[in-house]
Amino acid sequence: MWLSRTLCSVLEEMRECYKTRNFSYLNGLIEEAQSMGNRMEAGLEDKKDLEKLREDISKLKMEINKLEQKKMSLKSGK
Repeated sequence: MWLSRTLCSVLEEMRECYKTRNFSYLNGLIEEAQSMGNRMEAGLEDKKDLEKLREDISKLKMEINKLEQKKMSLKSGK
């Protein structure tokens, strides 16, 4: 089972490496921190994309409503 770790806990382990001067596992911690940072950045980008899509959907719905109203007015005008 994968333990839920935070970037802060990885950084704390890095500090412990320095404190004990045991750097044998530091490279692994650096890779883990970079992987976590990459996932966080990707998540932020995904969130930004979703917000943009919601805005686009809202604008398209308004445009559809306007077109439907125009269609109704053209039908009633004939």
